[in-house]
Amino acid sequence: MESTTTIRDHLESYLKREQRSISFFSDTSGINSGTLSNILNKNRPIAMQQLDRITAAMGLEEGHFYELYIDECFVHATPDWRRLGPFLHRCADLNKLNCIEEVIRLMMDNLSYIPLLFEVAEEFYRDGKHEPAILLYETIAESEKMQHSERLALCQYRLFKLGLSKDQQRNLIIAAQFEYYVDRLDERYQLDALNELINAFGALHRWNKVQELSEKLRVKATIHYELNGRKKPEETKRPIIFYILYSYLAAGSACYQLKDYDQALEYVSLYAVNNWVKECNEEEALVITQFQEWAVGNRYIYRLMAGQFEVLPDYLNYISTRENEIFPALCDIVTAANRYNGNIDFVLEQYESYFTYQDQSNRIGKVSKQVTDDRYVRLLADLGAYYLKKDEFHKGIEFVINSLKFSLEICSGRAMLRGVGLFEQYRDFATDTAKQQYKNIISEVHKLNEENVGFADSHM
Repeated sequence: MESTTTIRDHLESYLKREQRSISFFSDTSGINSGTLSNILNKNRPIAMQQLDRITAAMGLEEGHFYELYIDECFVHATPDWRRLGPFLHRCADLNKLNCIEEVIRLMMDNLSYIPLLFEVAEEFYRDGKHEPAILLYETIAESEKMQHSERLALCQYRLFKLGLSKDQQRNLIIAAQFEYYVDRLDERYQLDALNELINAFGALHRWNKVQELSEKLRVKATIHYELNGRKKPEETKRPIIFYILYSYLAAGSACYQLKDYDQALEYVSLYAVNNWVKECNEEEALVITQFQEWAVGNRYIYRLMAGQFEVLPDYLNYISTRENEIFPALCDIVTAANRYNGNIDFVLEQYESYFTYQDQSNRIGKVSKQVTDDRYVRLLADLGAYYLKKDEFHKGIEFVINSLKFSLEICSGRAMLRGVGLFEQYRDFATDTAKQQYKNIISEVHKLNEENVGFADSHM
């Protein structure tokens, strides 16, 4: 299409070419004939719904005239929200992101549109239209970056949630960016935001940050509980007691990862006991039960990690009736076996099906994908190390190669370095096929580094 050609010109050409009357086209499109005449005579602007009907009646693809519509209605005319709002929604429906970008760039000259754009972004977010929502949130955040507003903080929260992915390096960047805004969020979002930040930093092994955020979560949740009881802010996902208990769980997990097992066990006692909880309802009772189960399981694993392998049979008996606990338990059991040269062949044979990636959940919800990814890549490398130590080289190398592949998939420099170290240590026992797979993986890493998406900053 030439830039001087208008939508009206295309409609007029169509009517002449197809020898259609306005009355006939009115019946086909469902647009009043008088309205069509006014549109053709430039006495009336084209509404969004009318544009879609005209396009369909002409037998053209949905959104065919959207670029022209931007030029006619928003560039060479004063933008009208009655057309802008519906246009953004239709662009989102058709995933015409380029049109959304162009329109919101034009709208930024008038800051009065910001609240309206924010409401549209929230609608997109609720409807699962994430890509167009991201475009709006990014634009609003940029325009309000000096305002320090709650709206800016909520935009950053949405961008954090929508931005989390398998890419650990990117997750580190967006978590660090959002942390700056978490205290500016309205109270109804703060507890979940802190919970999600803790999960993100935990998956990235930033244990000191986990401890810091866990304390902040504990303080905020405890104050709210003391002042308001079980009544929670409107947008908060879980009972308030969950956040208090989770703050202890996360802090204990950080201590465990930092090999401070005594302190970790002290935290276990805090989320195992619930005598401070006021009369609880069914939802809160479920939360308490889940944390009590985690307390039992974590006591076993902390003792196991301290070298007390005699608790393994009891631990296995405990998880045997708790499907959701098997995968995380298996991850830690393999780590402990490597640390203390324990033989767990019988465990691995029993739970071999868990070597395949699966999303994880528990009694009170789905486990963060980032946490599951981190556990899984660690499990693959630990299995590789376990079998290599037992001189089962083919099996061990296979797990190491799989850990490298998954490290590449999630952009984990820490996991990649560990996998490379294991492979190089046992390179002489690798088959030619394994060596070629390894070479291909390293080649992919070099490619990512050349594209400035490397692993250099993603390990801690």
